[in-house]
Amino acid sequence: MSQQPDDSTASARPTGAPSAESSVTVRRAPRYYRFMLVGLVVGVIVALILTFAFPETEQFTQLQVFGFTGIFLAAVFVALGALAAILVDRASSKRARTVAAEYEEHDAPEPGDDVEFVQVRDEGPRA
Repeated sequence: MSQQPDDSTASARPTGAPSAESSVTVRRAPRYYRFMLVGLVVGVIVALILTFAFPETEQFTQLQVFGFTGIFLAAVFVALGALAAILVDRASSKRARTVAAEYEEHDAPEPGDDVEFVQVRDEGPRA
């Protein structure tokens, strides 16, 4: 009879669950839609300012000018907001840190229970 480790605890772990102890990377990431929403608002405000900064012409009403400039500037500023979010995301990935995560098996929680499934230990800055 061969001596093999008992795998009964490993088979009880749910599919896709981390091993008993593994390293994970933790970092803060920006919410892209918020940056893009701010870009949209700034674009509309700039279009509004530009519309009323110049006198009305015979060919177009101020509402038409606002519509044209609003569409164009909103698209430009949404793209600039997305670019800003990408730059912030790149900067935050440099401050990422690696921590040890430990899996613990628990019974199914009841609704309203305070549950803490993962314990995290800091292993220092990521290389």
